[in-house]
Amino acid sequence: MKANFVSLPKKYSFDFLMFCLRNPRPCPLLAVLSFSCIEIARDANICTVSLADIPLYRVFKDGKMTEQESIEEYQENKLVSFLLGCSFSWEGMLTEAGTTLSISSHRNVPMYITNIPNRTSGPFGGFLVVSMRPYRPEQVPQVAAITSRFPGAHGGPIHSGDPDKIGISPDRLGQPDFGDAVTIRDGELPVFWACGVTPQTAIMAAALPLVITHSPGHMFVTDILIEEMDIQQCST
Repeated sequence: MKANFVSLPKKYSFDFLMFCLRNPRPCPLLAVLSFSCIEIARDANICTVSLADIPLYRVFKDGKMTEQESIEEYQENKLVSFLLGCSFSWEGMLTEAGTTLSISSHRNVPMYITNIPNRTSGPFGGFLVVSMRPYRPEQVPQVAAITSRFPGAHGGPIHSGDPDKIGISPDRLGQPDFGDAVTIRDGELPVFWACGVTPQTAIMAAALPLVITHSPGHMFVTDILIEEMDIQQCST
């Protein structure tokens, strides 16, 4: 199962934890890491902010962002790390169910900032970010049913159809705030899920002295199987 990564100073860790708990759709909390992460990823080193387990990082200093492959220089900082569920974890299940994405495998999903406010915690607030995948209307109920089984990976869609209803003007569909633009073919609807970029935008607005995250599309891979997060299986 893929996971989004956030590492920030201990001083702000409780506020960020509460931000995740108050906004579980975009921030499904999988783990809070201190010294050992063997339960979620054997032999991983992100607990010490290693450069080996995430291929590309974003480093925010006072709200300004840079991308870099190595973050070894920050290993001595007292940081608390969080792993958050990611919707990329269930995309293979959608394909297996016959609801194949029309997005090319060589593209990231498009992501948009909405007009839906997050529930605030300390310095963290901002607006919900959503990812979009186009589907035919008859596919939406099946897609929603599958993804809703995985609240630990953002769960089901928050909206489908008219993007204006969540603050995304139609002309913005071709110009996403993050990720890659995709073509919505004739007969398809845009379908929107809560997105793990939400905490990154909240972090940028908070302008903390130091925060490290994964770069979008460069998630951490845990040892957890997506099937283990299926609430339908857990209830049987």
